[in-house]
Amino acid sequence: MIPIEEHRARVLDAVPVLAPVAVRSADAAGLVLAADVANRWPVPLFDNSAMDGYAVRAADAVPGAVLRVVADVPAGCPDDPAIGPGEAVRIMTGAPVPTDADAVVPLEHTDLGTAILAAPPATVTVTTAPEPGAHIRRAGEDADAGSTVVAAGTVLGPWQLSAIASAGHETVQAHPRPRVAVVSTGSELIDPSGTPERGQIPESNSVLLAAAVREAGGEVVSVCRVADDEAALTALLAELDADAVILTGGASVGAFDVVKAVLDGTGSIAFTTVAMQPGKPQGFGLTDAGRPVFCLPGNPVSVAVSYEMFVRPALRRMAGHTRIDRPLVTRRAGTGWRSRPGRMQILPAVVDEQTVRPAARGGSGSHLVSSLADATALALVPADVETVAAGDPITVMVLS
Repeated sequence: MIPIEEHRARVLDAVPVLAPVAVRSADAAGLVLAADVANRWPVPLFDNSAMDGYAVRAADAVPGAVLRVVADVPAGCPDDPAIGPGEAVRIMTGAPVPTDADAVVPLEHTDLGTAILAAPPATVTVTTAPEPGAHIRRAGEDADAGSTVVAAGTVLGPWQLSAIASAGHETVQAHPRPRVAVVSTGSELIDPSGTPERGQIPESNSVLLAAAVREAGGEVVSVCRVADDEAALTALLAELDADAVILTGGASVGAFDVVKAVLDGTGSIAFTTVAMQPGKPQGFGLTDAGRPVFCLPGNPVSVAVSYEMFVRPALRRMAGHTRIDRPLVTRRAGTGWRSRPGRMQILPAVVDEQTVRPAARGGSGSHLVSSLADATALALVPADVETVAAGDPITVMVLS
């Protein structure tokens, strides 16, 4: 058996970061920006009013001054009206400040207050004098033209996309979502809504993996089930169009392990045993075309654990993420349990602010799929630990 770290390193060293593509900003949420985005103009673009009020010459706007209102400048208006001594211009928030003005008197600092007037008044009386420059957003005070507004490597969220639009861009260069095909193998598998006969079980691995891929930011392009038939699997794989393929089942040393029989030695794909429990049998490599193929065990908990340890970090790396791992915290064991020596135990668990407990009452078996419904974390128990006692510190990978 090889250590988890060795198999993980092999996976992460091999997977390619997907080449950037042009993406509409409206469709780029969650993607990783591949090239800096620069402001096309200064931000703000021009001197504009921060308040609804009156643009004035500050020297005229003393308390009690009655100013003649000579123009009206709403937001979006291109006008630049002249302002002479004793004059003012009614102005709305965001409107360009007239060149002759050096301050804005807010509505509430006038005798008219915040009453809504359909037309500008003939005069307005100042009740509170503004400081020179008051309530004016100066052109470029937020950012200069040509400055970087969002840097490459940033995960694009609502705020970043808003900044990019404000900078004058409708498209960005971003790493695309990995397009992933999910294949479940096994002649024993039936639809979840079916009625199993002796030896049959509902197929759940593809449901788990498809949801997990989407949660990680990937795009599921195909979900398939195939019996333990080498010809059928070979034909299916030849038809897939995806950036990566995840297979479950048939990866061990059994007589009917069809995945290993079909893929072992294809490209760089190789099968090994990893010192982890569950999830010991693993396969991974690139096809001759450079497509990553992940060959996971068939038991549901093994699939869930293997995905978190190897596949999810790889998919995030393919998407250009630099933060590819779940957060790790330390919690105290809320109860005791046993661990198989010689392999890291990766146990679906429930955590709170102080403790961690196994999610399943029946131990850590790879078949205990019902425990996944309650699990919010994975407890990582080192390979040299045989017994976990209540109160022991445990490293925990937080899943949600």
